[in-house]
Amino acid sequence: MHRIIIHLLVFVTLIFLLIDGGNLPFQTASVSHHPVFSDIAVRSDEAQLRQEIEAVRKEVEKPSENARIDKIWKKIPGKAGVKVDVDASLEKMQKTGTFDRELLVLEEVEPEVTLDELPASPIYRAREDQEQVALLINVSWGEKHIPSILQTLKDAGVKANFFIEGKWAKENNEIVEMIKEEGHVIGNHAYNHPDMKRMNKADSVEQITQTNEIIHAIIGDKPTYFAPPSGSFNQGVIEAAAEQQMETVLWSVDTIDWQKPTVPVMMKRVTEKLHPGAFILMHPTPVVEAGLADMLKVIEEKGYSVSTLDTILNEGR
Repeated sequence: MHRIIIHLLVFVTLIFLLIDGGNLPFQTASVSHHPVFSDIAVRSDEAQLRQEIEAVRKEVEKPSENARIDKIWKKIPGKAGVKVDVDASLEKMQKTGTFDRELLVLEEVEPEVTLDELPASPIYRAREDQEQVALLINVSWGEKHIPSILQTLKDAGVKANFFIEGKWAKENNEIVEMIKEEGHVIGNHAYNHPDMKRMNKADSVEQITQTNEIIHAIIGDKPTYFAPPSGSFNQGVIEAAAEQQMETVLWSVDTIDWQKPTVPVMMKRVTEKLHPGAFILMHPTPVVEAGLADMLKVIEEKGYSVSTLDTILNEGR
């Protein structure tokens, strides 16, 4: 009997010792603190985020579009595609542990064929999906109207593209400098406004080269765009420009301002033919000076912005 009592006392003492140390033999370790289960939880969160990223990837990603030669509009710029960098996106989202569309890491995918890789051909317009238009102002006369036109463009906060004749540029250095200082693009409009369709390639090269040299001497930059006078050209003209790393630019909307229309008539010609990616041709004429502000308002009301050729022909997203 005495021995049983001793055993019971020892057993009770052991029980109290175990309770006090928090080490009951039947206690199970917490799952949340177990290293193996903790790793599984992290991987589960990562898998969930990756799954959500993959789910929206198909919606966000767009294939690139190659530049092409259109049967009517000739050269049409390509457009970069967009791709989701899943791993980079996942890394950013893991910092917060939640999916956030704003944290998607996007990469541009260049077209396989770009504008400068196409055969020598003119450009009449930009892509069909462009909510932009470009103003092409061909200059070989009309210098008295240019300061007012520049002021109208400045007031509207837009930039245009001035194609300048070489001979005219020699006689009007200050105006050429003014156009450059206002941030407009300056292109080449041949040397003395010839009918270039009747010219051989060597003469076309001379017209373009001579004008490039004059413009470079005035503004320090060589033009990258060429506009043949009156839109007259042959394949030799296009090749002559291409060999000097220049794109030949024509137009898709014509103000026909040289016919001295009224402002309403000119506006009607523009608004009826305005389209996405349009190139709008004009000259420094009295009607353009008088009607340009209204034209810019109509362009904006129709949902278009006015861009330089550098911007509207850009093949990025």
